[in-house]
Amino acid sequence: MQAWQVHETGEPGEVMRLADVERPAPGEGQVLLKVRAANINFPDALMCRGQYQVRPPLPFTPGVEICGETEDGRRVLASPALPYGGFAEYAVADAAVLRSAPDVLDDAEAAALHVGYQTGWFGLHRRAGLEAGETLLVHAAAGGVGSAAVQLGKDAGATVIGVVGGAAKVSVARELGCDVVIDRHEQDVITAVKEATGGRGADVIYDPVGGDAYTQSTKVVAFEGRIVVVGFASGTIPSAALNHALVKNYSILGLHWGLYNTRNPKLVQHCHERLLELAARGVVKPLVGERVPLSGAADAVQRVADGVTTGRVVVLPAAKNGATA
Repeated sequence: MQAWQVHETGEPGEVMRLADVERPAPGEGQVLLKVRAANINFPDALMCRGQYQVRPPLPFTPGVEICGETEDGRRVLASPALPYGGFAEYAVADAAVLRSAPDVLDDAEAAALHVGYQTGWFGLHRRAGLEAGETLLVHAAAGGVGSAAVQLGKDAGATVIGVVGGAAKVSVARELGCDVVIDRHEQDVITAVKEATGGRGADVIYDPVGGDAYTQSTKVVAFEGRIVVVGFASGTIPSAALNHALVKNYSILGLHWGLYNTRNPKLVQHCHERLLELAARGVVKPLVGERVPLSGAADAVQRVADGVTTGRVVVLPAAKNGATA
């Protein structure tokens, strides 16, 4: 089979190599899955760089989120068991973490429903306790993680403010349902949020960016607001000024969704069932910006790492060159 492998750490476009390899052999409690679609996540790029909290042994195949097919033909969602990730024709996953793929979504959309939407649901509901009528601020609202949070926030009854970079992403954020969209390239984010909230600020802030976005968050978070730290797509991990959190009465909440798979797997299944319901009703629908063939995976992971994509970029191993959305 064909699989992308990383033999040394560095930029994805430089260290990912497409190779002919043997199909992986599942271990005890694992299954072999034919990869129908593999969604690109920012952690894939971080693993290529050797900067992620999970560091699989070299060589490894990236790809932490797939829609796959079991030997008996079932369509499932899974987080592959590294080092046999999803940017390949076949991957390995723990049988206990397989989730059913929704019939209402195609393979690319289904592949994007798992990690990003689970992270959004846990961040907004489990960690931040978002309530109807509150204001939610989402950084990188037109991205894969941000777009999921926008849809989930609207379903929760929140007023959603989306921060994006560039006119094209402004249009995408509006189509997603953001009540207010702020273009950080053209507007001062702090001033714009204060104007949109009458000076009160946002009750919940969803931040997958870090860096300057986190600094902005601390200046526009409302009294008793909650900042959910999801990741650091900017490449800069901020240092929290705890004295500032004290004097403004806000909370800083960390979220590593993967921990719930071992600490509270029943809650992960509950979340999945909820997401299936929302997908069936059309409330959530993953924003797939690009569908690329397996041969284009390395370039696509690099573009996700560089922050120049919109929505999810999904790899389709069965597709030939020229796969489109």
